[in-house]
Amino acid sequence: MAKLYFHYSTMNAGKSTVLLQAAHNYGERGMQVYLLTAQFDNRAGSGRIASRIGIGQEADTFGVGEDLFAKISDRLQAGDCACVFIDEAQFLSHDQVWQLARAVDDLGVPIMCYGLRVDFQGNLFPGSAALLALADEMREVRTICHCGKKATMVVRQNDQGQVLTQGAQVQVGGNETYVSLCRRHWREAVGDI
Repeated sequence: MAKLYFHYSTMNAGKSTVLLQAAHNYGERGMQVYLLTAQFDNRAGSGRIASRIGIGQEADTFGVGEDLFAKISDRLQAGDCACVFIDEAQFLSHDQVWQLARAVDDLGVPIMCYGLRVDFQGNLFPGSAALLALADEMREVRTICHCGKKATMVVRQNDQGQVLTQGAQVQVGGNETYVSLCRRHWREAVGDI
């Protein structure tokens, strides 16, 4: 039975690595998959999912407002597809997550989404909020804070290493500007202690 999955974490936890490994596992068994990533996220090149450890794979892209039910339906009509993998799922809109849910329900294809849960201000991304509400299964990809506790938050730093508490929710690129922290150390970093 097809399900909608949400694999979430903070920055630099290895979400793309986990996605690429899962897609590779399907390929090893002779199954075709459909990879999607956010159109405007071109850190690894346009239409490419890549991990910080050096592995990557070409992918189709989704844009703001694009109908993902139609896109997935078209892909399924073009040939076999055992699973859909979506990287940077935090950038999905609420409507697009509903389109994914309908694709699971009506087209019978499993969809695995990978993305951030919260931004640097501790707020849910719209796509993540919708996935937390609609996903059939959720799995946390864990990483750790400098203290050894599980990191659930992230701070954004400027060029001088100072923690930023305001700014646009989305800043593509700049892995070096983000630090994953436990909630206590995030609070300390943003001046809430």
